[in-house]
Amino acid sequence: WTKKIKHPSEFTQIGADIEVQVLEIDKENRRLSLGHKQLEENPWDVFETVFTVGSIHEGTIIEMLEKGAVIALPYGVEGFATPKHLVKEDGTQAQVDEKLDFKVIEFNKDAKRIILSHSRIFEDVAKAEAQKEASAKKAAKKAAKAEESAAISSPVEKTTLGDIEELAALKEKLSKDNK
Repeated sequence: WTKKIKHPSEFTQIGADIEVQVLEIDKENRRLSLGHKQLEENPWDVFETVFTVGSIHEGTIIEMLEKGAVIALPYGVEGFATPKHLVKEDGTQAQVDEKLDFKVIEFNKDAKRIILSHSRIFEDVAKAEAQKEASAKKAAKKAAKAEESAAISSPVEKTTLGDIEELAALKEKLSKDNK
């Protein structure tokens, strides 16, 4: 289930007794289609729960290709990482035989494919810290605005010109002068 077998000679030889399951009978061409792996439980059903998107696993880079690297994961599974996901925290590129932590960014059970990223681990931590800082700044700004608006909207003494004693006295004086 986990390795692609191109020819039966990769796992058995002529004359060996093996258990198989009949998958298809082609009577016209007198052929049988047999399956060896169908007798075992599909491990990708289990891998789906182990290698969930966002989970982190230790892996070893076993092969560098033009488009990325093949990474050996636990349970004999291989994953793939593109060059941009192989950048380490110090900015250098990961090399063959290096053991690093990898984050699962895609799991495709049907295609039997796991896409990994080493750089996402520290990028996500940096993003989380930046978001914390931003939310702390926003909270500080909100608190400052709330204080400012509270100061502005604090109960202001409401008076009219008639309420002021000096003006009342002036009015009285003027009314006496006019009489």
